[in-house]
Order: sequence, then C-alpha cells, then structure tokens
Amino acid sequence: MFNKDQEAGKNGGTIIAQGVKVEGDFVSDGNVVIEGEVSGSVKTSGFLEVGEAAKIKASVSAGEALVAGEVLGNLTVSGKLDLLETSRVEGDIEASILSVAPGAKINGQITMNGKRSVEPAV
Repeated sequence: MFNKDQEAGKNGGTIIAQGVKVEGDFVSDGNVVIEGEVSGSVKTSGFLEVGEAAKIKASVSAGEALVAGEVLGNLTVSGKLDLLETSRVEGDIEASILSVAPGAKINGQITMNGKRSVEPAV
C-alpha cells in the first residue's frame, strides 16, 4: 500500500504487527504501520497506515494517512486521508484532502481544512 517514498522501513518507520497490543501515547516522526491494537493516542508527522485488521481506540494525528481498519477516536490529518472500503471511523475527522471509498463507514463530523494555493480572481 505504500508508494516508493512511504515505505515503512525508510526514515525510521515503525510497525505494530497484528497480535500486538499497545497502550499509552505513541509518538513518532517517521512512518507508522499499525496492524495490531492501539489504545491511547497516536501521533506522527509522517505517513500512517492502519491495516485492515487494526483496531485503534485513540485520538490519531498524522501528516498523511491510509485507513483500512477501525479507528475509534478523532482523526486529524494535515495532508491527505484515504479511507478504504473496509475502514470504520467512529469520531470526528479533520483533513486537508479526503478520499472515501464506497463501503467505508464514518460516524462523526468531517472538517476540511484545505487551504487554497491560488487566490480566486477578483
């Protein structure tokens, strides 16, 4: 699911494998892949991938994110957020760019915080 510049192994990426449970505040400057369970908060300035089997009970903040699993908590993404057809988000979403696949489930408010790169003509 990663593109060439978003591989988990690059830039000190972190993988939380399926079957692993993490409780507490998780902070990273690199890319993060979550396939297991996380409770608390997740914060990364890099790319976050939430795998199909993942369950996150936390507030989440990321530079960019791709969600295929379950997020129970608010989701804040400064760049692009992709919600795949298997994703389920129970909480408010804030993103600059949002892509929602058919079948994705969202229960919460959505705020688009994108900024115009070009001013409108007068």
